[in-house]
Amino acid sequence: MNDQRRPTQAQPLYTADERLRRDASPWTLVQGILAPFQFVVFLVSLFLVVRYLVTGEGFEAATISVVIKTLVLYTIMVTGAIWENDVYGKYLFADAFFWEDAVSMIVIALHTAYLVSLFVDWLNPTEQMWLALAAYATYVVNAAQFILKLRAARLGAAAASGDELAGSAT
Repeated sequence: MNDQRRPTQAQPLYTADERLRRDASPWTLVQGILAPFQFVVFLVSLFLVVRYLVTGEGFEAATISVVIKTLVLYTIMVTGAIWENDVYGKYLFADAFFWEDAVSMIVIALHTAYLVSLFVDWLNPTEQMWLALAAYATYVVNAAQFILKLRAARLGAAAASGDELAGSAT
């Protein structure tokens, strides 16, 4: 992965051209709306899944919530791939988001395994909920990856902006 456009010391998340494409893409706003929405859906579903595992009650509500969470996940993944293509010219695994995309594939695989288990009666209800929790644990790791990456990019952009201001003041 010899990427000539990025310096070796601190690689910015976006080049100037990528930042322009990011800002021009309508999918940037879509991702900005879907990400927190998915997190709220996750929290509600997590509560329902844990409630079922603790009390044995509410399997149907927990199941519906996991299906909704999975559909929201699929939506954010498809729109995120379109966004990534708009910004980086690749639908997935652009250098800047390679590891986030790799973990996203695990998240999708676990959520999809849950749906398969549900529709082909592969696991019993308790096992299905444990599978949902495994999917949710990887989702939390993946969400943390994205948050940390975007925070670092924001801090890097602020530092670069400060460097430019300091350079222009001399």
